[in-house]
Amino acid sequence: MLIDSHAHIDSERYAEDRAAMLGRAREAGVVAVLAIGIGEKAGGMDGALKICRQFNGQPNMPRLFASAGVYPHNTAEIDEAVLAQLDSLLAEPEVIACGEIGLDYYHEGAAHDTQREGLIEQLEIAAARKRPILIHCRPKDGATDAWDDLFLVLSEFWGKTGLGGVMHCFGGNWEQAKRSLEMGFLVSFAGNLTYPKAQPLRDVAARLPLEGMLVETDAPWLAPAPNRGKRNEPAWVSLTARTLAELKGIDQQEIALETTKNFLRLFDLRADVGNW
Repeated sequence: MLIDSHAHIDSERYAEDRAAMLGRAREAGVVAVLAIGIGEKAGGMDGALKICRQFNGQPNMPRLFASAGVYPHNTAEIDEAVLAQLDSLLAEPEVIACGEIGLDYYHEGAAHDTQREGLIEQLEIAAARKRPILIHCRPKDGATDAWDDLFLVLSEFWGKTGLGGVMHCFGGNWEQAKRSLEMGFLVSFAGNLTYPKAQPLRDVAARLPLEGMLVETDAPWLAPAPNRGKRNEPAWVSLTARTLAELKGIDQQEIALETTKNFLRLFDLRADVGNW
């Protein structure tokens, strides 16, 4: 019984086999998927909710939840209409999180000041709607700039809400993981945890308490070994969970149980996931 806490299942890469892909996830023991609503452009952040409403209630499918948010690269597109759309989406019962939002200084995209302003605007809406947040943070290689700026923003505009959130596809160091936990965030690991060169990340994961972890795919990207390079899908979250279990010296069932409990606790969901 696993939950994929972050998957872009509205991607066009699933256009031909989305139902079959979701069916494979359920067969693999994935009981729920958090579909990420960022779209290709800011105005497309409703795509995940549409997928939820299309497939929820169908037999032999995982339960789908949705998020909505403006990705860091698209923050230059934020205007009053986009903010109003985000507020409206976060009011929908299936939309349980705001994200993925945050800072990305690795790729060329929106200016850093624009990203920070866009993040703050979205934090204010998420706080008013009482929705946890899904954070994307990627600095330049070897730098800590994005993390430093992120924690400054979160300390001022988010910590006092007590709503917490998820550090999605975590790639930071131990100090950044520790600070994330102290701020009420869960640390989520994706398929890159399984890659040969990811030993520093595995070292961080080995030190984290079980109650601070989630697993995800970030599908369609970051397929875990041995499927690296292929289109990722929620069924393969089990491969990341297996690596986590090995790092913690426990069986995979316990990782599944604990990460599922963590997801339910963060998003204040009922525990009868077997009936979803």
